[in-house]
Amino acid sequence: MHATFKEIPQQAIDLLQEAVGQSFLFTDTATLQDYGHDETENLQYPPQVLVKPANTAQVAACVKIAHNFDLPVVTIGGRTGLSGGALSIHGGIAIAMERFNQILNIDEKNLQVTTQPGVITQVLRDTLATHNLSYPVDPSSQGSCFIGGNVAENSGGARAVKYGVTSDYVLNLEVVLPDGSIIWTGANTLKNATGYNLTQLMVGSEGTLGIITTIVLKVVPVNPHNILMLVPFYRASQACEAVSAIFRAGIVPSALEFMERDAIDWTLKFMPEVQVPVQEKIQAHLLIEVDGTHQDVLFAEAEKIAEVLEAFELDEILFADTEDQKNALWKMRRAVAEAVKANSVYKEEDTVVPRYELPKLLAGVKAIGSKYGFQSVCYGHAGDGNLHINIIKGNMTEEAWQTQVPLGIKELFELTVSLKGTLSGEHGIGLVQKNYMPIAFSDLQLRLMWGIKQLFDPKNIMNPGKIFPDYITDIQK
Repeated sequence: MHATFKEIPQQAIDLLQEAVGQSFLFTDTATLQDYGHDETENLQYPPQVLVKPANTAQVAACVKIAHNFDLPVVTIGGRTGLSGGALSIHGGIAIAMERFNQILNIDEKNLQVTTQPGVITQVLRDTLATHNLSYPVDPSSQGSCFIGGNVAENSGGARAVKYGVTSDYVLNLEVVLPDGSIIWTGANTLKNATGYNLTQLMVGSEGTLGIITTIVLKVVPVNPHNILMLVPFYRASQACEAVSAIFRAGIVPSALEFMERDAIDWTLKFMPEVQVPVQEKIQAHLLIEVDGTHQDVLFAEAEKIAEVLEAFELDEILFADTEDQKNALWKMRRAVAEAVKANSVYKEEDTVVPRYELPKLLAGVKAIGSKYGFQSVCYGHAGDGNLHINIIKGNMTEEAWQTQVPLGIKELFELTVSLKGTLSGEHGIGLVQKNYMPIAFSDLQLRLMWGIKQLFDPKNIMNPGKIFPDYITDIQK
């Protein structure tokens, strides 16, 4: 349900221009179209005006203007999102954070970094590495996504299985609230039992409660050694079964990724420079990494994993012998989503279940696809039970794509919740999943969340139309 756009008064535009400067306010069609999409399907929702503030005071000034004129505000980062969280579905003002691109302080004594939200995640990770430090959260889009967007979505990544997700590293945030007020949410400490945890409330709130302008993260020393192995399975279901077996044997890999056959085939076709031999009867691969400070311990862990895998039907395990081989395997894994998108229009679901339930989830995905006539390509962070399900349009008619696929997605989510899982592991809810939220939450739970939103943002100007199902947001109308 999309509201009719409210015309932005010239007075508001003049005030916005005064706040950020003439060079950083945009109303031309080309720029607005460029900032009207992320990586969610082929959706396009341009804002009516775009501003690029340089500091917190300018963000606060822009938000105050939006508040005074009752105008929607959407924060835009690297535009790599997969749930439509940064789409200006009600028009209004878009606040692009790309000028917030400085790492402000690396505190080596306390193992902390203070950064602006517009820093590219890979740049942050690479800069910390020069200090022998690591921010371990590594989403596949790390080369282009912003750390602020990672906080807004509570992003994960391949190494979340050992090191955790974004929320495990955020200590404190500077936030501009929907009325233009500025607060810090917590303290730069590892423990904080002082009142409600506003920091963690902001993490994963998808820009609906405020705009993050400064981030304090904890970091860890770099682990100098790792072993990476690619394990080919003759049956995809057994690849899923092996995931839980590895953990039950007492091994916690730093990464454990699942890729079914189509995911690998499409990616290798998309990236011919990456050479990975795949035997004809192989249905799926696990990409398994262990890391640590002592190479001999890692060899013992890799040997133990190989022993566990002897119980399954698999081809010869490939151990990456060089950094080039390791980089090639990771490049293949991180390019799967891009390769799928290059093949077809698709919808990506981000289901997560307890890892032992992965075989049931994968089998259910394929059965539901057969029922509703769609192909799926599955891959993801199997060590977390996080399965990315790419539903392929291919040769489906537009009518089937619009009517049958949503029914199939609903069943996918019902299956996921029945397995004690939930709708999203790391991509967020945003626009495209919001009306499935009643599958995961009761009416009471949703109304409690909506109550928090109303307390922060009584005018509902901050990224409206996201997360909450339409029936909840219609209460205010």
